[in-house]
Order: sequence, then C-alpha cells, then structure tokens
Amino acid sequence: MSTTVESRLKINIRGLVQGIGFRPYIYSLAKEHNLKGFVLNNSDGVYLEIEGTNNDVRIFLNSVRENPLPQADVFDILTEQAVPAGYRDFEIRLSEHQDKKSVPVSAERATCDECVRELFDPDNRRYEYPFINCTHCGPRFSIVREIPYDRINTTMSEFVMCEDCSREYKDPSDRRFHAQPNACEVCGPQLSLLNGEGRAMAVNDVIAESSRLLKDGYVISVKGLGGYHLACDASNQDAVSKLRTRKYREYKPFAIMVKDITTVKDMCHVNRKEEDLLKGVKRPIVLLKKRNNPRIAMDVAPNQNYLGVMLPYTPLHHLLLEKSGLMLVMTSANISSEPIVYEEDEAVKRLRDIADFYLVHNREIHIRTDDSVSRIWNDEEIVIRRSRGYAPLPILMKKTFTNNVLACGADLKNVFCLTKDNHVYVSHHIGDLDNVETLTSLTEGISHYKRIFDIEPSIVACDLHPHYVSSKFARSLSDVRKIGIQHHYAHIVSCMADNEIEQQVIGIAFDGTGYGTDGNIWGGEFLVCDYEHFERVAHIEYFPLPGGDHAIAEPWRTAASLLNRMYGDHMFQRNIDFIKQLDTDKWKIIRHMTEKNINLSLTSSMGRLFDAVSAILGVRGTIYYEGQAAIELEMIADPDESGEYAFDLKEGDGKKEILLSRLMNEIIKDIESGIGTDRISAKFHNTIATIALEISLFIRDLNGINSVCLSGGVFQNIFLLDRLYKKLKDNGFNVYTHHRVPTNDGGIALGQAVIANALIEKGEPR
Repeated sequence: MSTTVESRLKINIRGLVQGIGFRPYIYSLAKEHNLKGFVLNNSDGVYLEIEGTNNDVRIFLNSVRENPLPQADVFDILTEQAVPAGYRDFEIRLSEHQDKKSVPVSAERATCDECVRELFDPDNRRYEYPFINCTHCGPRFSIVREIPYDRINTTMSEFVMCEDCSREYKDPSDRRFHAQPNACEVCGPQLSLLNGEGRAMAVNDVIAESSRLLKDGYVISVKGLGGYHLACDASNQDAVSKLRTRKYREYKPFAIMVKDITTVKDMCHVNRKEEDLLKGVKRPIVLLKKRNNPRIAMDVAPNQNYLGVMLPYTPLHHLLLEKSGLMLVMTSANISSEPIVYEEDEAVKRLRDIADFYLVHNREIHIRTDDSVSRIWNDEEIVIRRSRGYAPLPILMKKTFTNNVLACGADLKNVFCLTKDNHVYVSHHIGDLDNVETLTSLTEGISHYKRIFDIEPSIVACDLHPHYVSSKFARSLSDVRKIGIQHHYAHIVSCMADNEIEQQVIGIAFDGTGYGTDGNIWGGEFLVCDYEHFERVAHIEYFPLPGGDHAIAEPWRTAASLLNRMYGDHMFQRNIDFIKQLDTDKWKIIRHMTEKNINLSLTSSMGRLFDAVSAILGVRGTIYYEGQAAIELEMIADPDESGEYAFDLKEGDGKKEILLSRLMNEIIKDIESGIGTDRISAKFHNTIATIALEISLFIRDLNGINSVCLSGGVFQNIFLLDRLYKKLKDNGFNVYTHHRVPTNDGGIALGQAVIANALIEKGEPR
C-alpha cells in the first residue's frame, strides 16, 4: 500500500542505544507506521531517516520519545526536517564510522529469562550452551575493543557465525538480530577444564566434571565475563577455610552465588527492592541481613551480620549452579591487594597456589571488570563498588563540562573518571594502588576509555596527598593542566554531583584517611562548600597515629595512645581488659615514639576513632582488611540501645573542635561497670550521630545553610547512617547521600572532576 510522503526527518538518538536491539525496535516501529527510510549505528549513537505522512511521522517520534525500548537509556533525540528522498522501504543499514566518538558502551547484562529458558530446553539447539545470549543480555563492555559496537570491534570477531546463527543475526524480526556476541555450540566459544598445572583435561562434560570437583571440596578458578572467580562449595567449611588460607584473606567476607531467589530468602531477609536488585540486569553482589543459622560455612563471612549474595548472571553460572546443586563462594580471583585476573596465562601463573583446577573458555576478555557491590538503604540503592553491570555507563549531569577532565581518584578503591559534554564516564573498579599490577590496570583503563569515548583531557585532577600513586601518575602526565583537590572536599562535591545540587551545603566527611591542607591526616570533617571552594568549620581534635600506617593495621596503638594522653601512666590503674592485656614492651616503644614525635602522624579521622574504640572494647586490635575494626564494632551494636555519652565541643573563631577525653572517659567507665560491649558500641554510635547533628545546627545558625551532604567510607556504616539521617531530618535538614557512585573513595573521582572544571571556569588556579 502506497502512502503520500509529506515529511522526512533526520533523527540522531544519543544514549545507551547500541548492542541492545534498538535498531530492530526502530525497524519494527517504522514498519508499524508505514514509514520508509533506514536506521544505522554510528559513532554518535543511532541515526535514522524516516519519511511518510505528517501524522505517521509524528506518532512514530512520540512513540520513540515516550515509550523507548526498556533496556535503552536515551539521553537526547535531535531532529532535522529534510526534503523527501523517495525511499522505497525501511531498512537496517551497516554501521557508519565517523571520527567523532561519543556513544556510550553498554555495560554487561545478566542472562535474560528467554535465554535461560532456551538454555535448559532439551529441544533447543542451544541447550546447555554456556555462551547463549541475545540483544537483551550477555557480554558488552568487557569484549569491546572499539566503537561502534559491531562484532568486528569486539573479541568475538574471531568466531565466524554458522549458517543458523548468521540467519538469526540478519533477521530484523529475531531477538538475536545484530546481537554481536551471537554464537552456538557449532561456531562459538568453548569451555575447557585445566588441571592445577594449566594443562587441558580430557573430559566428556566440562560442567559436570567441574560440579563433581566442587562437591568434592576443590577450589576452581572460573572464567566469567570480566575476569576470573575463585569458587568453592559455600557450605563446606574445610573448602572455604582452605580458600582463605591460600588467598591470604583471613577475615574479609566472601561473596556467594546461589541459583535462585528462593535460596537467597532461605538464608537472608529480602525485601521487594532487594529482590528487584538481585534479579535485575546488573546483578551486583547485594548485601543482605543474615537469617539465623544460614546454611553456609561460618568462614564465608566471619563476624558479620550481612552476606554478600548474587544470582547467576552468565549461562555458565546457571549451568554450574544447576548441575552442582551447590551454593558457591564466588570471590575475585586474585591474591589479596592485586587486581582481578582476566587472562588465562596470567590465571595459571598467579593462581597456581590457590586454585586446584581452572574452568576456562576461549572468548577473550578485553578489559577486566570486577563484580559490583550494592545494597538497599532507605528504599534506595546505594552503590558500594561500581563496576560490572554499571560501568562504563556515564553519570549524566545537568550542566555541561566546559573542559574534558581526567580525574585520577584516590589510592584506595581507585576509580578514575573522564568528562565530555554533560557525561561523566566513571570507570570500573580498579582497586588499591599498592602494586605495579594495579597501577598497570589504571593506566590501561584510562587509555581504553580515552580511545572508545574519544576523549583527550586538557585538565587532570588528583588528590593533594604527595605520596598517592594516583597523584604521582597525574603529575607525570604532560601537556595537561594539573589541579590538586583536597580529599574530603572531593568527597562532599561527589555527593553534591551525585544528587545534582548546585547550592552551598554543609558537608560531613567521615573516613579513615585523607591528606589535609595543613599536612595532617583528616577524616572527621565538617565543611561548608560549593563547587569552587570549601571552608573547614569543625573537626575532631587531632590525636596521634603512632607509626602512621602501622597504626591503621594495629588499632591498639591508637587506642593506647589516646588512653595515655588522657590518663598518663595512671591508665594502667584502669580496670579494663585492654590495658591488662597490653604488651608492655611494645607499649614502651609506642609511648617513646609518641613522646619524642618519632614516626608519628596526627589525625582527625573518624575512621581511626572507630578503630580505637573497637580496640579498647576488645573487638579488634589488629586488622586483616581495611575497616575491619570499625565494621566489627558496628556488627555488635545493640539496635535497641538509645543511650548516649557526654562530650565536649571547643569553640573559637566561628569554628568547633570535637574533644575526645570526656567521651572516651565515659566509655572506660562503662567498661569498668560491666556494661556489655554491644550496648557500649551502640551508645558510641548514637553519640557520634548527636555530635554531627549539634555541629550541623551550629553551622546552620551561623550560615543559614539547610542542606547536608554525607560522604566518606564511614557512612557505609548503616547503624550510624540510620541514626544520623533521622536526627538531621527530624531537625528540618535536607539530607543527601550517595546513590550513583560510592560514598567511599570509589566515588571521589567524580568530585575531583567537578571541582577542577569549576575552578578552571572561574579562572583558578592561576
């Protein structure tokens, strides 16, 4: 049936519109409305031309705007009228390559329900094929070498599609139309099982044999989407303990993977928002409150009230869980502090002393991406580690960046970001920059993002800390303007940008370590700030960290130094176990360091204060992973305890200082009175919340600011966050927390980028 051509539109659609079936969606919609023309991918997104009656064109455009493809994230739609070209049909054309690149690359997407059904259907040609995927699911960012997102630009380019797969790929009505990783048993990637020496084993059914080995208590390194996991039976105490010993990970919780939501609910309390997050396409590890006596080994998450749980997100995971019938520990395949392993040779070399076997495949991973970690708080998602499933999707800002900025982040939980227009490309999780391997991962990641998003930064932002590896890397770059940003200021602006706040705020930055403008270690800070400047209005009084980083690893040092400052030698007359059990020989050395100011740092850190209280209560005097002492202090806190401790604030020149002696003395008296550590922990948490409220009220009275941003790793402490949030809200404050980027150092790059751009726009620094 012929229609009168009255209108022709050229349409550019920008956003997450490649690799998700967007062109077939446009094709079907155009056919439905009797439109002619074409659609294609280009380096800016999706471009199409349509022509037909004015009414059909209008209805089509409204449908695209108001009812977009669910898995798409459309940023903007640009239209231009043109003279009708006389197209005879509507077609999907080959991608158009341009010099300018700005199209977002999709993150990895969990296996969709349709593919799972086919995976377990004996009559389907992809029955039990561990790489089944379609335009709705499968690998994306981890296999992309270049854009546009076409097969030739991915690591799937070496697999030539068979006739059946090719027919699906070319059929606009098929959900595998232009699914770039499309494959089957005949033409696609294959599994192998390697022994401990990395040699292939002759087995008939790789999944079945791997399942048997897991049930027998072995540790298997499993190649996933963005890297390798170390897997073992989560209910087998011996297997889990063996993995801990081999990985040198004594206490830090392991994540587990289970086959379905019913299994999760048997072990954990799960509300509707948590269930949606678990079952969604991103599939992060979700922190969930344990039920009593969960059916897993104690060593999976020692001294924790929460479990990190995820559902399977690849066909391989589905098959492994189904055939083994197990709940599996699925922890990043690395030796503690090193980045996740993602190449086979590297896996066999680095994991030789950890894994008994290797379950591998021959689809190359181009860029490593660790699992993301998230939780639901206050009915909203808060991201703890933003990586697989989230990166490299940009954070969209209302305001356009005038400059392309590279922000290098911090040294712990490193994440970098690059800005372009109103897009902030926040990277996948890099890790702690304390070895060459992680620094290499950072530099490779930056190069990859610059290439695929066509960003050449003119500004580089970094932390003020003179010894941060990330800052040294930033200072080594040439032909760019370098700007140092104070750590806690970046934290607060990150929260502001996360919530798109433009006005001045009260910033409460609580963390473990951050270099201050006075050369001391900050971390218990109250700031007044906007995007261009900040003022430090209040903080915890400085206290010593004997031995610097050694005091972080051994919180008993800080605890003993605090008590010595309060009581002097009389501290040994206090009737508390911490003092009775103190190694006097070690203490003499620490006291000498303190008195002579040898290898001593001063800090205002809230994180270090939590550590000290944990040590004094006998909860944790030496830590084995970052934040352990404070985390275990939170875990024992009695939720029904409403008591608080008295405290003193010192005021001068419009600023306040939180004094510690009275607060700490009250804690000591409670210990001597036999009050339980669960109640003392809760009272300490409650007191910190009240202190933060009182200082916020002081700043509001002083400056009239009514908005408070909470940022820093300490606010991963839900016990504290709950209580402070409620107190602030009850007193009329607008309270903002992180959601799109982490509150810990994994979110700091966003703040660095926003501040650097604002300073340059203002003409600073000179």
